[in-house]
Amino acid sequence: MLNRYEHFVHLHRQNELLALPVAWGAASARMAQQCGARAIGTSSAALAWSCGHADGGALPVPILLQRVAEIMQVTALPVTVDIEDGYSVDPLEVAALVQQLAALGVVGINIEDGEGDPELLSAKIVEVRRTLGAQPMFVNARTDVYLRGLAHGEAAIRMSVERLQAYARAGALGAFVPGLQQPEDIAALAAQVPLPLNVMWLPGMPSNKVLHAAGARRLSAGPALFQHAWASAAAATRALLAGTLAADDTAPDYATLNALFA
Repeated sequence: MLNRYEHFVHLHRQNELLALPVAWGAASARMAQQCGARAIGTSSAALAWSCGHADGGALPVPILLQRVAEIMQVTALPVTVDIEDGYSVDPLEVAALVQQLAALGVVGINIEDGEGDPELLSAKIVEVRRTLGAQPMFVNARTDVYLRGLAHGEAAIRMSVERLQAYARAGALGAFVPGLQQPEDIAALAAQVPLPLNVMWLPGMPSNKVLHAAGARRLSAGPALFQHAWASAAAATRALLAGTLAADDTAPDYATLNALFA
């Protein structure tokens, strides 16, 4: 029987796309498991917002660790955590954080280059591998070439490939390119990068089957599920304030929800 890490790696090798819902706390993690998710990720934005912080490195690391610990308590699924840039420019500090996450049972991380030096991300990945030693961790290296518009067209493909190949040499096991949407661009990247390719859901995204056929192996929800949940809760709140809130026949009852956490 595969352990959580082995199962997570195996999910990237299936003949269908690994669609990865995100959790921002214990309840959303348990809900994702109930809905049939095969693994769970976190979104830096969703988790930060749910804790009262802006996205972009503002979430205090102790709060991140506490929230991840709560998620791990309620799910048996593999969990991968978005750590932005590792919350430090010091590879030793980044590696220490990843070691703490590993101790909680986390099987993977996303770590990004943003607008920083790609060589710095490579150094962080190398140090993570050195610090963890034989302990497995699925390092999903994210490049923001598309998301931040650092290049366009063929230049964006070349820049992304160069960065992701360097991250693979440093020890990354996955390649994450948020902002990448077009099947032809996905195919071009997948053909040149020796890692399973991860894309992020955006409005207008092709179907899961089309993404997989193009070469993507994983689809992350990013902040989308949190935004959907916010919109639904906001609509219900406005209805309550207006005196028009009605029962939702699709909502689970109190006893059903409570039993999930008993």
